[in-house]
Amino acid sequence: MAHAKSTDPNVFILPDLGEGVHEAELIDWKVSEGDTVEEHQILAEMETDKALVEVPSPRAGTIKTLHGSAGEILNVGNPLVTYVGGGDNNGEPIQQGVRTHEMDAQEHAAEVVGEEREDAGTVVGAMGGDLGGVASKDGKALATPAVRRLARDMGVDINAVIGSGMGGRVLAKDVKSFTGGGAPAPARASAPAAPVIATQSFAPAPSAAPAPSQQTQFAPGADTARIPFRGVRRTIANRLRESVNNAVHFTVMDEADVSALDSLRKQLAAASGEKVSFLPFVCSAVARVLTGQFGALNATVEGEGTDEMAVLQHRAVHMGIATDTDTGLMVPVLRDCDKLGVLEIGRQVGAIAGAARSRSIPREQLMGSTFTISNVGSYAGRFATPVINAPEVAILAVGRNREGMVVKDGWFKSGKLMPLSLACDHRVVDGATAALALAEIVRLLQDPNQLLTPARG
Repeated sequence: MAHAKSTDPNVFILPDLGEGVHEAELIDWKVSEGDTVEEHQILAEMETDKALVEVPSPRAGTIKTLHGSAGEILNVGNPLVTYVGGGDNNGEPIQQGVRTHEMDAQEHAAEVVGEEREDAGTVVGAMGGDLGGVASKDGKALATPAVRRLARDMGVDINAVIGSGMGGRVLAKDVKSFTGGGAPAPARASAPAAPVIATQSFAPAPSAAPAPSQQTQFAPGADTARIPFRGVRRTIANRLRESVNNAVHFTVMDEADVSALDSLRKQLAAASGEKVSFLPFVCSAVARVLTGQFGALNATVEGEGTDEMAVLQHRAVHMGIATDTDTGLMVPVLRDCDKLGVLEIGRQVGAIAGAARSRSIPREQLMGSTFTISNVGSYAGRFATPVINAPEVAILAVGRNREGMVVKDGWFKSGKLMPLSLACDHRVVDGATAALALAEIVRLLQDPNQLLTPARG
């Protein structure tokens, strides 16, 4: 989307907060009319269908008018803030710097979107990307042009600043903290630290954070609480409705005896010194199915509802991992899952899930998934009828493992059973195809030794 430009030198219009974003909800003003603000000072907190974003002031000045109120939807290109007329902070006519100021604000907002506050992906949103490194190959800091300019203006060597953003990226707040600290920063790391492996076996570990609370606070004496659909919750609602309206959902269910898999993962954990959950094995099994004869499930729908509507089948498996966060369900993406072994899958799942919960995940890592796994059994529940993560055509829900009786070679024995629910879009996937695909996932989980290596070289 092209950068919008104000025709009035004293009016700051709502900038493009991300590719394809045309509107944003005003969550809260951080300033008031009559306030004097500095360049880069945060004016407002806004939420798009992609992220929670802090919008900085493009210049120093005095606020004359704030356009909009909390909860209002504002369109990109509409007035956001009107400043009191006059010159800029260098005494030059404002008109000369309008375009530059607006583009700086857009770059700064993009930095927040991509590195610090991103939470776009929901159970029905598209995602993707990969983790950034702590430093570039030449040892220079990773930072946006707006942050580099801020560092230059403040006389700071940006390469000496330790970044707190995703992958060690330097944010505006890091530059400001560096100048306030008065002491040189420690040496910059030359490589990213190893990500933490997932620590739960489809159930929270004892130290895991509790599930996001949905308890409503009632006003004293009130019997009813009004909760507007806002922010991420509204995005989830809209995309769920879009998915249900367009895709023709059907679900097939089965259970896998993962007793052998349970033993194998414990052996792998002992040998590697890492905690290993069932999830990397499920990802590996699904990747094998999707890169084999059931590639029809590794697809997305393009041009929904138009004459150009088509199914795009993908070679690479970009696995969406549905993740509960305090602000709603997000789906960070494990790219090229089919090229990873189970240990690496576990490490990367732990990293992206943690980044999603802390809202530090980069935008590109919430885009481009081709298939999604939803762990409905993390806290409770066995089977489910999951909603497809549009524009994908299939999603696998994994329930809580349980002890149960299984039959093998005519003998009854106790085993560990994993419930599986595969939902597909019947417009793209036939019932027999879905049933056979789920049967193959079950077979692979019950014969897990082949899951240790990548599905595709």
